[in-house]
Amino acid sequence: MDILQIENLNFRYPGAERNAVDGVSFSVHSGEFMVVCGVSGCGKTTLLRLLKPELAPAGKLDGRIVYCGGERTPAQIGYVLQNPDNQIVTDKVWHELAFGLENLGLPTEVIRRRVGEMANYFGIQDWFRKKTDELSGGQKQLLNLAAVMVMQPRVLILDEPTSQLDPIAASDFIATLQKLNRELGLTILLVEHRLEEVFPIADRVLLMDSGRVLVCDAPEKIGDALPDGHPMRAALPSAVRIFRSVQVADRCPLTVREGRDFLERHFGNRRGMLPEPAYRHGENVAVELKNVWFRYEKDLPDVLRGTSVQVYAGEIYAVLGGNGTGKTTMLQVIAGVCKAYRGKVLIAGKQIRDYGGNSLYRGVLALLPQNPQTVFIRDTVRADLTEMLEVHGVPKAEREKKIMDVAEKLSIASLLDRNPFDLSGGERQKCALAKVLLTNPGILLLDEPTKGIDAGGKLVLKDILERLKADGMTVLLVTHDVEFAAETADRCALFFDGEILSADTPMRFFGGNTFYTTAANRMARTLCPNAVTCGQVVAFCNGETK
Repeated sequence: MDILQIENLNFRYPGAERNAVDGVSFSVHSGEFMVVCGVSGCGKTTLLRLLKPELAPAGKLDGRIVYCGGERTPAQIGYVLQNPDNQIVTDKVWHELAFGLENLGLPTEVIRRRVGEMANYFGIQDWFRKKTDELSGGQKQLLNLAAVMVMQPRVLILDEPTSQLDPIAASDFIATLQKLNRELGLTILLVEHRLEEVFPIADRVLLMDSGRVLVCDAPEKIGDALPDGHPMRAALPSAVRIFRSVQVADRCPLTVREGRDFLERHFGNRRGMLPEPAYRHGENVAVELKNVWFRYEKDLPDVLRGTSVQVYAGEIYAVLGGNGTGKTTMLQVIAGVCKAYRGKVLIAGKQIRDYGGNSLYRGVLALLPQNPQTVFIRDTVRADLTEMLEVHGVPKAEREKKIMDVAEKLSIASLLDRNPFDLSGGERQKCALAKVLLTNPGILLLDEPTKGIDAGGKLVLKDILERLKADGMTVLLVTHDVEFAAETADRCALFFDGEILSADTPMRFFGGNTFYTTAANRMARTLCPNAVTCGQVVAFCNGETK
């Protein structure tokens, strides 16, 4: 039985030249787990918001959206947003759980029973009476899910719910969705860029391209349906990409376990290590923290506890770690947004306190925050970029050329006259990076730069960072994206308990971890322990071990 039917759906935003959703038709079976994916800006979020009329954007809509039986109440379709802070409306966890039921006018005893049931099911009882602003990112997203589920929806729609979660929290969240689908028969539509864990549990995958449905089929058939050179090939699970690269006759694996079995069957007779390129760095240190301590208020616990780190000039340094451990705080201390009460912060060999006025941000250092929306203040991307150049004293005659140069470098020329708040998450991230790069920083701090970016966009970002590095720029990034860090960074480090631990090259760092490692390494580690990317696993399969 179909619970949702979408027939020839078209939608265009006001003033747009083309449809954001163009002739889309598909159905969703009751109890189905459907993953919706595609490159940034392909229309995924717009499509899902149209399925929840209360969240539908303004614009021209035609076509049909038919719910089961043709009848629907707001509570029947639950929606979980990408940014958990955008969905939380009360100051207490218990009140957040009760808020929707109160708005439905249910009796108090019913509200209390439903809230208690959900709090127990999701393991919220230990922080049931906490303030919502004290929760970690993973807890906030779990709270959003519980607050939706307490309304007893028949359909659950989620828009990139794991984009701000660390790998462990993301795995837990995905496992919770699978449990809801299998145990309750809940129909789930999930938009996700990180396909590694959701492909194996999906019943079908709907892949969008330029507002249209390119393919809607079982997960194991998606790779064969994608045309050669399509950017979504890079987004497929590691097991699929490795399988397609080695071209061995077998059934396509989807999971880490299936991928490991595949490698053992066909390459188990060869074991070894890949040759590791030597890590070399210059003598100059671009960023250095020496025994730095920081807390937000005098009576609150320390977030940074004797943090020490050295980032050499001209390297890409990635920091990973759990939600709420202090990674973002460390970036803010380095950028001078927060002031350490003990220890030394040195930027380009000079103590941060010696940078007077705004001199630190004029050709020395720039920070791209986790939420790129905070970077924009004008109605168009072009106006924002122009204002940035004006503030930094760039002559009017040179501004357009500089804007077009950075737009070409980041492939955002077509977005310059768009409102930044109408862009997809990935598009907005690239435009925010463009604005930051216009300051010509020698040191670039990035907080979750791959959030909301599709696999093709990550390859573009990787190329951009490598070119910036070749031009002498130092990049320090905080990320939950272990695959991106493994592919891009010169060194990776784990942030835990207020300090940096175990900085090393990606092959050594990820090759020695159990959870903070890549799917490719989990598949190949019994055969080739230091293979941490899909390319390195393929190199092992091709006999390139030493």
